[in-house]
Amino acid sequence: MLTILGFAMIATFLVLIMLKKMSPISALVLIPALFCVFVGKGAELGDYVIDGVTGLAPTAAMLMFAIVYFGVMIDVGLFDPIVRGILGFCKADPMRIVVGTAVLAAIVSLDGDGSTTFMITVSAMYPLYKRLRMSLVVMTGVAAMANGVMNTLPWGGPTARAATALKVDAGDIFVPMIPALAMGLVFVLALAYVLGRRERRRLGVLTLDEALVEETETVLVGAGAGAGAGTRSSGGAGSGTDASRAEPAPGGDGFQGLDPHRPTLRPRLYWFNALLTVGLLTAMIMELLPIPVLFLLGAALALAVNFPHMPDQKARIAAHAENVLNVSGMVFAAAVFTGVLQGTGMVDHMADWLVGNIPVGMGPHMALVTGVLSIPLTYFMSNDGFYFGILPVLAEAGQAHGVSSLEIARASIVGQPLHMSSPLVPAVYVLVGMAKVEFGDHTRFVVKWAALTSLVVLGAGLVFGTV
Repeated sequence: MLTILGFAMIATFLVLIMLKKMSPISALVLIPALFCVFVGKGAELGDYVIDGVTGLAPTAAMLMFAIVYFGVMIDVGLFDPIVRGILGFCKADPMRIVVGTAVLAAIVSLDGDGSTTFMITVSAMYPLYKRLRMSLVVMTGVAAMANGVMNTLPWGGPTARAATALKVDAGDIFVPMIPALAMGLVFVLALAYVLGRRERRRLGVLTLDEALVEETETVLVGAGAGAGAGTRSSGGAGSGTDASRAEPAPGGDGFQGLDPHRPTLRPRLYWFNALLTVGLLTAMIMELLPIPVLFLLGAALALAVNFPHMPDQKARIAAHAENVLNVSGMVFAAAVFTGVLQGTGMVDHMADWLVGNIPVGMGPHMALVTGVLSIPLTYFMSNDGFYFGILPVLAEAGQAHGVSSLEIARASIVGQPLHMSSPLVPAVYVLVGMAKVEFGDHTRFVVKWAALTSLVVLGAGLVFGTV
């Protein structure tokens, strides 16, 4: 019964948000609460929610201070050279813009954190998509898939979890999978090219003057004009001010996605900010302190140095408050969903049912089975639930048929391109919130392409003999 209710709860959630019958935050709270009553454990709902919130509180704290930190870094111009290079390649060609989105997301994903990748990518590319009236779900889908492939880096999370759960070395998992993951990234770039060609056929190759719209929004850097500089637009999280609107560069099709004249720029502090960011990422990789603590310290230092006057610091915090509130609120709502799934035992019953229904004859092919299962399971479950709950059972079944734990571990990471669009991943709410895209629209668009990307990685792993 718990197995059926678990799958029914997930299906109900996905159907309602894709049909736009409920907002994600309402669905994440109300649906699990209702199913908790169905299970007969309504009295324990409070405990389940507190357990879920406790588990996700560090993630919420990390996202809150990461948004402030990287928002400040974007405001002061740290990423402007990268953005100018990408936008210089993109020009006003929709095909180049979509490919540039994939390239930018892949490059920024090297820091191993999805939320920061999406903040930087959307801040840079959103004005272009709006100016040319391109599909925003193409932007969110391509960015999520590129980040999903890169999320398999040893410091990205899934690989480290698999290594910990099966007591193997993370390098032994990741390094042999590099060719297969490279094929996945190539597929994402090829898909971006195809989707970009489709957008080009729909819109044509325009000059920015032809595509100019009356009101252009910026995302994080929109508030870079400071408090009171114009009126805020009516858009969602992070809408900009009139004073910070980006304009075409004089005398051509050049376009600055980040306003090159915004008053928050700190060119004299560029190398300080660059070294601070490199130091912060290095400390994250070396695990010198918990990531939320690192971002808290980094945000405080970045604000103090770049904006030494108190009113300026308050303006920066206020500028990014919408994004912080939207994302942290969604994370705590997701805590209700995960808390009920785990507290009622639904996750355990679903895992036991799936593992128990693997045909005996598939034993020698458990690596392939693990790879296929990782695609839906890491979408419907948290990475912790999959890697620490299900993966050890799959590995044990594989070892009984001579399949090594390393092969099982490598296969387990192929579902990450789809996982990064899971409703249980906090970073996806950063992506859709800043891009002002409905979560249901993003889901309808990305699921098929992300699942196909995962299958490409799995197929390449089989061809290269690493899975």
